[in-house]
Amino acid sequence: MQAKVTKANYGTPGEKKYCSCEWLSFGLICCGVRKTIPLANRLNTTHCSRGRTLGNVKISQKAIDKPSAVKPKRIPPCLLSVVNSTRLSPFMQRITLTGEALKDFPEGCHGAHIKLFFPQSHQQQPILPTIGPTGVVWPAKENKPVTRTYSVRNYDSQLQQLTVDFVLHDESSPASGWALNARKGDKIGLAGPGGPNPLLAPADWHIISGDMTALPAISAILEMLPEQAQGDVFIEVNNPSERQELTTAAKDIKIHWLYSESQPAGTTSLQLEAIQKISKPASVESISAWVAGENTAVINIRNYLKEKYGLHKKNLYAVPYWRYGFNEEGYHAERHKVMDEVY
Repeated sequence: MQAKVTKANYGTPGEKKYCSCEWLSFGLICCGVRKTIPLANRLNTTHCSRGRTLGNVKISQKAIDKPSAVKPKRIPPCLLSVVNSTRLSPFMQRITLTGEALKDFPEGCHGAHIKLFFPQSHQQQPILPTIGPTGVVWPAKENKPVTRTYSVRNYDSQLQQLTVDFVLHDESSPASGWALNARKGDKIGLAGPGGPNPLLAPADWHIISGDMTALPAISAILEMLPEQAQGDVFIEVNNPSERQELTTAAKDIKIHWLYSESQPAGTTSLQLEAIQKISKPASVESISAWVAGENTAVINIRNYLKEKYGLHKKNLYAVPYWRYGFNEEGYHAERHKVMDEVY
């Protein structure tokens, strides 16, 4: 029996929140070969597809020997088609996409950000922006696509297929509603990938935290961790029915599922309270953290980790995807203020 999706169950702003200008106007930061660090500390340090494998992360010998000068690949706005749509849980839908442009999509960018372009209500498919000599050229207002940021859950280069997981919270939402009703052959636009590189800074111990909107990226991060990685992962979802089977090669990663139950997403302090209860292992010298989700929760966790462990932007990725009670457009300016803060 299919679960009913309502605003009350997940809240209006349940999608990941990013503005379109931060990528398309200033250029994409793509997953690519990163600078070399010791193999013992190499946690998700390269996304190159050539060479050998550490855990679930493919590593090139060139990246091990010295930094690479290879420029990251960028996929300009392109049109993709739906291959498959699968319900993972009552409020999570997995959409698999394909298209000729994906032949140039870089491998190993699981968890990276992508821009998705959704059609307006009067359109069968979105009219995409183009890249001109001076920047992005958008269609006229009446035809401008709705833009949202999501995470790459998986990319299969052999099948040329990209998988994206969508939180379902409102059928009238441009993104959630599209995913809920997506059928094979439906069209959607894409640009990317981009985002932090690496997703999780190398360290002896990791703290990873997020709500349901961050679950796809968290899942991808866990799959790329090597066997020696250790840390604590906190995931806040509605209830046990939203749990997913997570895979990681890391032997010392503890997963903590937190349930908001009747409390609306974005209004709890469950993650912060759980993080405050853990202690740094005695043998740990370096710490890194990855935090994403609702604005207030992310800021509170970020501030705690800064004060408790002395973390800063180099080893603390803390990004608010959305804000309770606001839509994408209403949260645009405030989100940039949060992202521009120096710490």
